Amino acid sequence: MLTRRLTYAVAAACLLASSLLHAALPSAVDGQPIPSLAPMLESVTPAVVNVNSKTVERVRNPLAEDPFFRQFFGLGNVPQERVKQSLGSGVVIDAAEGLVLTNNHVIEGATELSVTLSDGRTLAAEFVGADPDTDVALIRIPSEGLTAVPLPRDASHLRVGDFVVAVGNPFGLGQTVTSGIVSALGRSGLQGLGYQNFIQTDASINPGNSGGALVNLRGELVGINSAIFSPSGGNVGIGFAIPVELAQEVMRQLLAFGEVRRGSLGIQTQDVTPQLAELLGLGQRRGAVVTRVQQDSPADEAGLKPGDVIVKIAGKPVPDRLALHNLEGLLPVDEAVALVALREGRELTLSTVLKAQLRQLGGADLDPRLVGARFVELPERVRQRGGEGVALEAVEPGSRAAANGLRAGDIITAVNRRDVSDLASLAARLSQPPPQLVLTVVRGRQAVLALME
Repeated sequence: MLTRRLTYAVAAACLLASSLLHAALPSAVDGQPIPSLAPMLESVTPAVVNVNSKTVERVRNPLAEDPFFRQFFGLGNVPQERVKQSLGSGVVIDAAEGLVLTNNHVIEGATELSVTLSDGRTLAAEFVGADPDTDVALIRIPSEGLTAVPLPRDASHLRVGDFVVAVGNPFGLGQTVTSGIVSALGRSGLQGLGYQNFIQTDASINPGNSGGALVNLRGELVGINSAIFSPSGGNVGIGFAIPVELAQEVMRQLLAFGEVRRGSLGIQTQDVTPQLAELLGLGQRRGAVVTRVQQDSPADEAGLKPGDVIVKIAGKPVPDRLALHNLEGLLPVDEAVALVALREGRELTLSTVLKAQLRQLGGADLDPRLVGARFVELPERVRQRGGEGVALEAVEPGSRAAANGLRAGDIITAVNRRDVSDLASLAARLSQPPPQLVLTVVRGRQAVLALME
């Protein structure tokens, strides 16, 4: 009994001391108010929303495949529907137009979208467009009573060490704020993602934060929270956000064209190996070695030649071929771009204008034996994993391409045993239709030779 009374007394004393301590906290030190993020967040949090996506999937009942169960229980051989729901975050970027930026992976495949505002309203959302290769998506909601997050005058002034705040909806808990610093800029090389130029931060980003806002201490949007690096699935202090200038450019193109139009130099490259560095006299310098230049391409017009080593593009260093490809895909189409290349020990500065990449090719435009097939570029996420070739997006039933055994989802990697890396090279291989046409087709985990007749 005595021990219990002592315990209660100690607890009461701790509570009293705690209340006195809090009551005694000063509102200012040396005449200056104690710093707080609250005033800034009062203007930012109304612009950060919860994005709710619903996806209806058609699934088959395995019991319905069994004739006994189908007859005995009256199970029809009709696919059933399964509804999947997911939560993420979004940022109101234009209050007058009701435009909300979020991540593509938050709304991908959704059949129904809604947005919940910080004031509790839930609004139906309309899909505007998405770019899987940068993981940016744009949706629209009714514009009444919205608040947009302020944008910085010049986002390029963001530096490593700057304080930032992440606002989102982690784990569906509701709006949550975390703070940290910018840990690194220009991060790339994350698996499963396309073009990358991430802001790295140690502000806690967890599942559900995707699509939320990363803001500076002035409350200006500097990034869209997108991904985390974690062996466990939870936050370990390594989060990534899409820079606001990249998200704005994607939004601009989605509104203008309904898609993102990327440019291409029209070259193939490889990394500088130690052996190549010695052969080309590069010393410790690294870059991307040009191995092929397409005729009449921007690179051809600029004067690039096989053997040149690109070390800089648009003022940014190029340490390897992956970095070059990444930067190339992030640059706007139809705008001049400067290249710095090494040729026989000399440094050259060249200029060209990126041309839009081919988006798709119809089989009828390539060869009569491919009529009914529609070819598209491989997703950038597949290319980041080393994939090469072109994808078959669709094959018309009963067409000549279908009769030749081609299927939607096939990947064409070679024509008559000559490699195909993209749509441009496929068109080049078939510029003069060969008497015999054999495609190397990758289907699942198998590669087969298919004769087109």
